[in-house]
Amino acid sequence: MPEVKTTVSLPETLFHRAEAVAHELQISRSQLVTRALDEFIRRYESRVLIGAINRAYEDDPPTTEENELLLGIREKQRKLLES
Repeated sequence: MPEVKTTVSLPETLFHRAEAVAHELQISRSQLVTRALDEFIRRYESRVLIGAINRAYEDDPPTTEENELLLGIREKQRKLLES
């Protein structure tokens, strides 16, 4: 994939923290920034998608039966996490 060079200004403390993490991971600053941006964008896109799904469900709220099923699933998940 082609790469594009860019210049970014960072607060000095953030720069030094990034340097330390890149050194610890044995990767370049560019690789660290690439990974961080990729993760940030993935999380952002997930939040946008979840928001769209939630808005769609607002138009067609779950039935009583669906709510009971969801409560049962949540209870089972909670028990699994506790064990």
